[in-house]
Amino acid sequence: MAYRPSMFLPAAVLLLAIAAPAAAKPFIYTNARFGTSVTFPAEVFTGKADEPANGDGLTWLAPDGASLAAYGSYNALEQTPEQLADFSSEGLDVSFRKVGKNWVVLSGRDGANIFYQRFEYGRNGVIHAFLLKYPATAKAKYDPLVRSIAESLNGP
Repeated sequence: MAYRPSMFLPAAVLLLAIAAPAAAKPFIYTNARFGTSVTFPAEVFTGKADEPANGDGLTWLAPDGASLAAYGSYNALEQTPEQLADFSSEGLDVSFRKVGKNWVVLSGRDGANIFYQRFEYGRNGVIHAFLLKYPATAKAKYDPLVRSIAESLNGP
Protein backbone atom coordinates (compact mmCIF):
# COMPACT_ATOMS: atom_id res chain seq x y z
CA MET A 1 0.00 0.00 0.00
CA ALA A 2 1.40 3.38 -1.01
CA TYR A 3 1.65 6.22 1.48
CA ARG A 4 -0.91 8.91 0.83
CA PRO A 5 -0.89 11.96 3.14
CA SER A 6 -4.64 12.32 2.70
CA MET A 7 -5.17 8.99 4.48
CA PHE A 8 -3.98 10.48 7.75
CA LEU A 9 -5.60 13.90 7.42
CA PRO A 10 -8.90 13.01 9.15
CA ALA A 11 -7.05 11.44 12.08
CA ALA A 12 -4.71 14.43 12.39
CA VAL A 13 -7.62 16.86 12.37
CA LEU A 14 -9.39 14.86 15.06
CA LEU A 15 -6.26 14.76 17.22
CA LEU A 16 -5.79 18.52 16.90
CA ALA A 17 -9.41 19.14 17.79
CA ILE A 18 -9.10 17.00 20.92
CA ALA A 19 -5.73 18.41 21.98
CA ALA A 20 -6.49 22.09 21.34
CA PRO A 21 -7.78 23.95 24.37
CA ALA A 22 -11.25 25.37 24.07
CA ALA A 23 -11.20 28.95 22.87
CA ALA A 24 -11.99 31.42 25.63
CA LYS A 25 -15.51 32.74 25.27
CA PRO A 26 -15.45 36.51 25.40
CA PHE A 27 -18.22 38.35 27.18
CA ILE A 28 -19.09 41.85 26.03
CA TYR A 29 -20.68 44.11 28.61
CA THR A 30 -22.26 47.38 27.55
CA ASN A 31 -23.62 49.69 30.21
CA ALA A 32 -27.11 50.92 29.33
CA ARG A 33 -26.72 54.24 31.13
CA PHE A 34 -23.38 55.45 29.72
CA GLY A 35 -22.66 53.11 26.81
CA THR A 36 -19.40 51.98 28.41
CA SER A 37 -18.33 48.70 26.85
CA VAL A 38 -15.66 46.16 27.80
CA THR A 39 -14.86 42.61 26.70
CA PHE A 40 -13.38 39.94 28.95
CA PRO A 41 -13.16 36.13 29.25
CA ALA A 42 -16.42 34.89 30.78
CA GLU A 43 -14.85 31.75 32.21
CA VAL A 44 -12.48 33.77 34.41
CA PHE A 45 -15.03 36.08 36.04
CA THR A 46 -17.83 33.70 36.95
CA GLY A 47 -19.63 35.72 39.61
CA LYS A 48 -21.21 39.13 39.65
CA ALA A 49 -21.63 41.65 42.45
CA ASP A 50 -24.99 43.33 43.01
CA GLU A 51 -25.73 46.07 40.51
CA PRO A 52 -25.58 49.56 42.00
CA ALA A 53 -28.91 51.40 42.15
CA ASN A 54 -27.65 54.20 39.89
CA GLY A 55 -26.86 51.76 37.04
CA ASP A 56 -23.39 53.18 36.41
CA GLY A 57 -21.71 49.79 35.89
CA LEU A 58 -21.10 46.25 37.10
CA THR A 59 -18.41 44.28 38.91
CA TRP A 60 -17.56 40.66 38.11
CA LEU A 61 -15.79 38.36 40.52
CA ALA A 62 -13.41 35.44 40.09
CA PRO A 63 -13.13 32.53 42.53
CA ASP A 64 -9.49 33.44 43.29
CA GLY A 65 -10.40 36.90 44.60
CA ALA A 66 -9.93 38.92 41.41
CA SER A 67 -12.51 41.48 40.34
CA LEU A 68 -13.28 43.47 37.22
CA ALA A 69 -15.41 46.60 37.41
CA ALA A 70 -16.63 48.36 34.26
CA TYR A 71 -18.47 51.63 34.61
CA GLY A 72 -19.16 55.09 33.35
CA SER A 73 -19.50 58.35 35.20
CA TYR A 74 -20.05 62.00 34.53
CA ASN A 75 -16.99 64.18 34.88
CA ALA A 76 -18.87 66.23 37.50
CA LEU A 77 -15.67 67.81 38.84
CA GLU A 78 -14.58 68.67 35.29
CA GLN A 79 -11.19 67.09 35.95
CA THR A 80 -8.50 67.06 33.31
CA PRO A 81 -6.85 63.67 32.71
CA GLU A 82 -3.92 64.81 34.87
CA GLN A 83 -6.26 65.79 37.73
CA LEU A 84 -8.19 62.53 37.41
CA ALA A 85 -4.92 60.57 37.59
CA ASP A 86 -3.91 62.45 40.76
CA PHE A 87 -7.33 61.94 42.36
CA SER A 88 -7.51 58.24 41.45
CA SER A 89 -3.99 57.56 42.70
CA GLU A 90 -4.65 58.71 46.27
CA GLY A 91 -3.86 55.99 48.80
CA LEU A 92 -2.47 53.59 46.20
CA ASP A 93 1.07 52.47 45.43
CA VAL A 94 1.13 53.47 41.76
CA SER A 95 4.06 52.01 39.83
CA PHE A 96 2.83 52.90 36.33
CA ARG A 97 1.06 56.10 35.37
CA LYS A 98 0.39 57.31 31.84
CA VAL A 99 -1.78 60.29 30.99
CA GLY A 100 -2.90 61.15 27.47
CA LYS A 101 -5.04 63.86 25.94
CA ASN A 102 -8.27 62.01 26.76
CA TRP A 103 -7.25 58.95 28.77
CA VAL A 104 -5.48 57.78 31.94
CA VAL A 105 -3.84 54.47 32.85
CA LEU A 106 -2.80 53.61 36.40
CA SER A 107 -1.30 50.39 37.69
CA GLY A 108 0.36 49.25 40.88
CA ARG A 109 -0.43 47.74 44.25
CA ASP A 110 -3.42 48.11 46.52
CA GLY A 111 -2.43 46.11 49.59
CA ALA A 112 -1.95 42.47 48.54
CA ASN A 113 -3.60 43.12 45.17
CA ILE A 114 -2.31 44.35 41.85
CA PHE A 115 -4.59 46.80 40.07
CA TYR A 116 -4.87 48.12 36.55
CA GLN A 117 -7.24 51.00 35.85
CA ARG A 118 -8.05 52.78 32.62
CA PHE A 119 -10.19 55.86 32.06
CA GLU A 120 -11.27 57.20 28.67
CA TYR A 121 -12.99 60.51 28.17
CA GLY A 122 -16.08 60.18 25.99
CA ARG A 123 -18.73 62.50 24.65
CA ASN A 124 -21.06 64.63 26.76
CA GLY A 125 -18.76 64.76 29.79
CA VAL A 126 -18.74 60.99 30.35
CA ILE A 127 -15.70 59.04 31.53
CA HIS A 128 -15.62 55.33 30.64
CA ALA A 129 -13.54 53.14 32.92
CA PHE A 130 -12.60 49.71 34.13
CA LEU A 131 -10.69 48.53 37.18
CA LEU A 132 -9.07 45.10 37.31
CA LYS A 133 -7.81 43.91 40.71
CA TYR A 134 -6.19 40.56 41.38
CA PRO A 135 -4.08 38.90 44.05
CA ALA A 136 -0.35 39.33 43.45
CA THR A 137 -0.11 35.54 43.66
CA ALA A 138 -2.25 35.32 40.48
CA LYS A 139 -0.09 37.73 38.45
CA ALA A 140 0.82 35.09 35.84
CA LYS A 141 -2.89 34.44 35.21
CA TYR A 142 -4.12 38.04 34.94
CA ASP A 143 -1.22 40.00 33.44
CA PRO A 144 -1.83 38.45 29.99
CA LEU A 145 -5.51 39.54 30.12
CA VAL A 146 -4.86 43.20 30.87
CA ARG A 147 -4.01 44.32 27.35
CA SER A 148 -7.02 42.78 25.60
CA ILE A 149 -9.42 44.08 28.27
CA ALA A 150 -7.83 47.56 28.10
CA GLU A 151 -8.02 47.64 24.32
CA SER A 152 -11.69 46.64 24.42
CA LEU A 153 -12.76 49.58 26.62
CA ASN A 154 -15.04 51.74 24.54
CA GLY A 155 -17.88 54.20 24.77
CA PRO A 156 -19.51 57.04 22.95
